Amino acid sequence: MTTKEAQSRNIRSLHRDELEDWLVTAGHPRYRCDQLLGWLYNRRVSSWDAMGNLPKALREAVSQEFEIGLPELVRQQGSLDTTKKYLWRLSDGALIESVLIPANPGQLGGASDRKTLCVSTQVGCAYGCKFCASGLDGWKRNLSPDEIVGQIVAAENQIHADLAEDEARKGGEGEELRRRIDNLVFMGMGEPLANYPRLIKALSILNAEWGAGIGARRITISTSGLVPQIKQLADEPPQFRLAISLHGSTDEVRDKIMPVNKRYPLAELTEACEYFIEKRGKMITLEYILIAGVNDDLELTESLGALALRLRAKVNLIPYNKVDGLEWQRPSEAKQELFYRALFRQGVTVTLRREKGHDIDAACGQLRLKAEKSTRANEALS
Repeated sequence: MTTKEAQSRNIRSLHRDELEDWLVTAGHPRYRCDQLLGWLYNRRVSSWDAMGNLPKALREAVSQEFEIGLPELVRQQGSLDTTKKYLWRLSDGALIESVLIPANPGQLGGASDRKTLCVSTQVGCAYGCKFCASGLDGWKRNLSPDEIVGQIVAAENQIHADLAEDEARKGGEGEELRRRIDNLVFMGMGEPLANYPRLIKALSILNAEWGAGIGARRITISTSGLVPQIKQLADEPPQFRLAISLHGSTDEVRDKIMPVNKRYPLAELTEACEYFIEKRGKMITLEYILIAGVNDDLELTESLGALALRLRAKVNLIPYNKVDGLEWQRPSEAKQELFYRALFRQGVTVTLRREKGHDIDAACGQLRLKAEKSTRANEALS
């Protein structure tokens, strides 16, 4: 049993049915469930005392049975393009990250209200992709459902606080408390499908109207290629979207940079993707980080294009985000454009993402790694 599992349960790990059963068993009216859930997900409180319409006896009972805390914000980095990165501390002291990505400017040229949160599912990562910062300090543990859900709740609270502060500086009256995050992508720290049961429970809470109320079609799960779990996800009722962290269109390239490919090579991964598409009827996305001298040879566009067309998938090209301590570099913008055009000429649905957050350690795990190295250095000096 992990340290986290040995602690009392956080109430945000409970599904509605579980919370209702607990209330009834403990002798409280069933209707209190809706009130509790409203405080947790609409008002987003992190204190039992804030639940003003609940009897004191009930507040005392739930406080003795459950935790209610959210991840603690350790650091926030704001980008010049308004991308923001959050470094969170969990109840056991572990550090994780989330990244808030705004949509492109609105129709009138102003900032868009639509926001996507990139969410972590593990502390560290065990899959060892050679270009990624998430696994440089090893894998520590899986996140519990409340720690996954808590990133969304805490991020919405932080967005609200930042907007309220901005309004106060302008002499305004503050910001209305409302939902702030429209889309979720599970491609932060860790391999989401390696934490499958906890991920699915968290998603059921985030998707539910009584929870965060984020539609399944607005939730994307990314995987480096865990074939059995891709098929398992295809059989889940909600219509979650799937993205494959591909980064190489041949086994030779993927073997060099993604150890998971030795266990689930491209042929098996492709078959699993076809199963997902057959069950879902939804387009999947192939994420392809462009790394200079590794996977940006224009000859690779032929195999990448053939795979994308076979799967009727969209290709998302992402210039590499530099990670301290790793030798990889992003290709020149001219090379990026040539790679994009070679795919486009094949009839592939392709985008070239000018990476947001390049100035804020936005590569997965980089901010956490820097913070932990700094903490260890300070401890050594003390």
